[in-house]
Amino acid sequence: TPVSALIHAATMVTAGVFMVARLSPMFEYSETALAVVTVVGASTAFFAATIGLVQNDIKRVIAYSTCSQLGYMFFALGVGAYGAGIFHLFTHAFFKALLFLGAGSVIHAMHDEQDMRKMGGLARKIPWTYAVMLVGTLAITGTPFLSGYYSKDMIIESAFAAHSGVGEYAFVLGVAAALMTAFYSWRLIFMTFHGATRADEHSFAHAHESPPVMLIPLLILAAGAAFAGYAFYEYFVGHEYDRFWNGSLFLLGDNVMEAAHHAPAWVKLAPLVMGVSGFALAFYAYMVSRDWPQRMAEAFSGLYKFLLNKWYFDELYDFLFVRPAFALGRLFWKQGDGRIIDGLGPDGVSAAVARAAVRARALQSGYVYHYAFAMMIGVVLLAGFFAFRLFFGG
Repeated sequence: TPVSALIHAATMVTAGVFMVARLSPMFEYSETALAVVTVVGASTAFFAATIGLVQNDIKRVIAYSTCSQLGYMFFALGVGAYGAGIFHLFTHAFFKALLFLGAGSVIHAMHDEQDMRKMGGLARKIPWTYAVMLVGTLAITGTPFLSGYYSKDMIIESAFAAHSGVGEYAFVLGVAAALMTAFYSWRLIFMTFHGATRADEHSFAHAHESPPVMLIPLLILAAGAAFAGYAFYEYFVGHEYDRFWNGSLFLLGDNVMEAAHHAPAWVKLAPLVMGVSGFALAFYAYMVSRDWPQRMAEAFSGLYKFLLNKWYFDELYDFLFVRPAFALGRLFWKQGDGRIIDGLGPDGVSAAVARAAVRARALQSGYVYHYAFAMMIGVVLLAGFFAFRLFFGG
């Protein structure tokens, strides 16, 4: 889990987002490239959020939220809001590492159990873990004045302010993903920490808070998740933008984030409304009418299976890439390596020598008259050779 926290908060994120931001001088000269980044990012934010809705493994919920948040960062870069994309990379690192390490604390308390369907009622058993997970959830859902609120809202407002087709596409999917982010994040909290426990009696009775060595990093990250957005807003996307970036980010035209600051009120309120709606829906589903998720899964079984199977991307990849690759490998193995290389190469040569040896062995019969016959043939051939030279060799 600490490794998950590290790669989801830092390395996996910077691998792509930071690279695109640093290559802004190249991307800015290609509208097509920026459009592709925007569409892929917005689609990813939406796609991963839909999958997170139905996951039951506590770490998988958080993992798919990372994929979704990466989508936000990318479509921010695509519409030219490089500062907002990197700002979300920065704030996301705090609350995502916090959520992963918090999940690790829950798993530790539950003796390696990761299925949220076998949890519940843990708030009173691990109150410190619950408190920091609550902070992380509030941050990722864009609660006002916490870190995610400043960065994610700026991304959504920038997509609207881009006034382009791909920008509108990103805005709509970004707002929809904000609703789903709130739902699956609060679903995790309610299933894990609230209600009657669904764990076995032994596991719940022995659930315990993590030691200080695990809690102290959580508290530090919780502080970052709460205050990093407010503390660094002006530097990443505000009045200190030019001095802070000092030319590191290249923009060919106007800075879209300046227009984002003047977006209509309904645009600024949309992420907040989605966050509150997601919370209300999750509260109703998992705290009020607890059979509602099961009824919805049965009523929309096709959609539920579609999301549970991750839009069947694994099966699609298997059909498009894995099976053809295996078939090609089998062809090279059987025909190329087996029949051609080995058939004409080392195996072929050794087989030819073996066949010649078998034929030569047939001449070694052990009978004297066979050897005498062979000697006579040799004498005749030798005599014929000298006679030819005598009469025709001159």
